[in-house]
Amino acid sequence: MKNYPKITKLTHNTLALVLAGGEGSRLKDLTQWRAKPAVPFGGKYRIIDFVLSNCVNSDIRRIGVLTQYKSHSLIRHIQRAWSFMRYEVGEFVELLPAQQRLGKDWYQGTANAIYQNIDIIRRHKPQYVLVLGGDHIYAMDYRDMIETHALSGADVTVGCVEVPRLEATGFGVMSVDENLRIVRFTEKPADPEPMPGKPDKALASMGIYIFSPEFLFDKLIEDHDDPASSKDFGKDIIPSIIANSNVRAYPFVDEDGKPGYWRDVGTIESFWKANMDLCSITPELNLYNRDWPIWTYQAQLPPAKFAFDDQGRRGAAIDSLISGGCILSGARVKRSVVFSDCFLHSYSFIKDSVILPHVDIGRHCRITKAVIDKSCVIPPNTVIGEDHAEDKKRFYVDENGIVLVTPDMLGQHLHVVR
Repeated sequence: MKNYPKITKLTHNTLALVLAGGEGSRLKDLTQWRAKPAVPFGGKYRIIDFVLSNCVNSDIRRIGVLTQYKSHSLIRHIQRAWSFMRYEVGEFVELLPAQQRLGKDWYQGTANAIYQNIDIIRRHKPQYVLVLGGDHIYAMDYRDMIETHALSGADVTVGCVEVPRLEATGFGVMSVDENLRIVRFTEKPADPEPMPGKPDKALASMGIYIFSPEFLFDKLIEDHDDPASSKDFGKDIIPSIIANSNVRAYPFVDEDGKPGYWRDVGTIESFWKANMDLCSITPELNLYNRDWPIWTYQAQLPPAKFAFDDQGRRGAAIDSLISGGCILSGARVKRSVVFSDCFLHSYSFIKDSVILPHVDIGRHCRITKAVIDKSCVIPPNTVIGEDHAEDKKRFYVDENGIVLVTPDMLGQHLHVVR
């Protein structure tokens, strides 16, 4: 950072608002009983832990989390993991659930969610408002972005990252001039506009916005009064202000000037891939960086245990992440992420898979390229990921052959509505 005392003052006067109410329907049954930001990730975390850790590590200690869809597990996790903040010294992680504060509607979109909390934002009297998505995986220091915004005099600064052009159809795509001023913003274009000099790349919005409060309030009120608006930042507010406002892009890059690691884990494939990234010898997202810890809640569990050393019955894990409380009782794991408190029985082999907490995998199972949801009990001799025609009879199989298994698909109905 260029000027820590100055930046610290800016961050202390910044209010972060984390949009965590999304349904995450593209994650299929992973979000049947939980909000997308509450989905477990990386062996011991929840998705929302990454953006909240970014805030705390960036010295932003005033944070509001806006919740809506099936938010109980998300709220419970935040209460357990993030209650260490001290309100007495101006620190807090405050839950802002949809509560029909301004009429009889729930949150209608990302912009409307902020609009419905205008009175709360005003009460905190921030110098800047940092709007963040609660469902992305990345490690980013927001301090330089906040200072850049302050020095530029911009009305809005939008965090952005380079992505392959053909993969940018699911994002807001920006076109910028030589001063990084945004001249066009297109939400989820069918044919994304390439970056100047980089025909195979596009500049995608990270869903990160820094506003000056009064400018934000004015635009939220205008958007609310527009009956044609869908009440969304990317679709409505940002495109509407480009022509007559100072809207700047802030590229997210690493220390070498290369695009930073940022993943929208909104599909089964992207969720699986981001977990698999962690199994690399030198992953782009370094969970072992002591200067940038990812905070979370974790139960007090014993260390992972690897039992038996017999031919064909050896508890072992290669290029994998194995969390506390797990027992590999004569089971082998390769290139996989195994969350806490799982029991993998003898002679089973798990490869290229994500195993969420409290999963029990019976003897002689073979599981390949799968996501196994929390609390599944996999019967002995089960084979998953080798015959997609058979898998589709019971489970969800995406177009890339990744198999999603949930307790309901196994006939194990943990949450029965009577």
